Amino acid sequence: MREVAVIGSGMTHCKSRWLSKTYLELAQLATKNAIEDAGIDVSDLDGGVAGIYNDIFEFMAIPESPLQGIVGLANKGFSRVTSGGATGIYTMYNAYNWVASGMHDVVLVLGVEKALDCYDFEAESPTPAVVQTIAYSWDPWFERQIGNHASSSYAQVIAAYRDEHDGDLTEEASAKVVELLCQQAQNNPYAQRLGEAVSAEQVLDSRYVIDQIRILETCVYTEGACALIFASKKGLARLAGKMKQEPIWITGAACANEPYFVGKDPKRHKVLHRIQSDEIVAREALKQARLTVDDIQVMELHDAFVPQLMITLAEMGVVPLGRANDLVNEGIIMPGGKLLLNPCGGLVFSGHFVGGSNMMSTWSIMREMKDRDLEHGLVHGTGASLSMFGGAMIFERRR
Repeated sequence: MREVAVIGSGMTHCKSRWLSKTYLELAQLATKNAIEDAGIDVSDLDGGVAGIYNDIFEFMAIPESPLQGIVGLANKGFSRVTSGGATGIYTMYNAYNWVASGMHDVVLVLGVEKALDCYDFEAESPTPAVVQTIAYSWDPWFERQIGNHASSSYAQVIAAYRDEHDGDLTEEASAKVVELLCQQAQNNPYAQRLGEAVSAEQVLDSRYVIDQIRILETCVYTEGACALIFASKKGLARLAGKMKQEPIWITGAACANEPYFVGKDPKRHKVLHRIQSDEIVAREALKQARLTVDDIQVMELHDAFVPQLMITLAEMGVVPLGRANDLVNEGIIMPGGKLLLNPCGGLVFSGHFVGGSNMMSTWSIMREMKDRDLEHGLVHGTGASLSMFGGAMIFERRR
């Protein structure tokens, strides 16, 4: 396998509603920004991989079909990935393999999502239509019939973890993490919730969206796009003299899917109090990079819901399972702690445009590694029913 570097990134603003742009225009804008950031031309791209989670959001069964030509990749290889909330990391994983395998040398990695164009005319609100649309991701014979949705899916995992580890993952600790994410989002010019001030006390006073999860612990629906440029060493040589940015190298990449249906046998079932895919992908990616979790200085982890984020950190070995409260109580992820966590504000404050949220995490990791002179970072994505899809990538800045 060949080495792969990220040589450019481009964001759009994250908004609750982009009234002025279609998903095609958002994708075009993010691509333009990534190309300019890298200092290359769109003609330098050999192909691209796009992450678009939900066809119904875009009102098209094949939303990638008009996208290819619009972003400048007509008559080149182009593919679309959808893997629930993990669409972004799986798109990156596919693009990484395109380059690492030797198939292509310079590849566009694009994530884009509209969501709030959906509209429930009875409720006179877009949100019920969005929730109903996401429900189509679930098993149609059993789960969808009992009203499963994203919040209830994650709540089951959180409740099971709390049952298994009595006294851990307290609401007070989770509220402190929300406060931290809010503070960090103020340094992200693209964040949807830029300018907000949310305290831990406000989190604890906020209403529940479902048992186990409060509204201020929850990511926000977002419209936006992010693009990255992946390149091989051969691609870098081809682009010599053009590039504006130093390459950030991908030294580990892994994905894992857990079984869909719940049970006690981890080989056949989803074990409800675990997010084992997170443990697997972190272990494998770190092994590839020849690092341990203690070597990672900055993480951008998928935080669909903050209690899930804390479980993910435990699964990855930052703290032991059953000791998630230590993340806050021992100051591990708090200001001045040993781990910089979600410096962009995460999906809770930056926003969750599902197809590209993990690309946004990569944009943030690259910025922090350069600005803070850091050597190693980790990006993570999770999604689908009960957090069953997981992915992780290790990034290295070579001085």
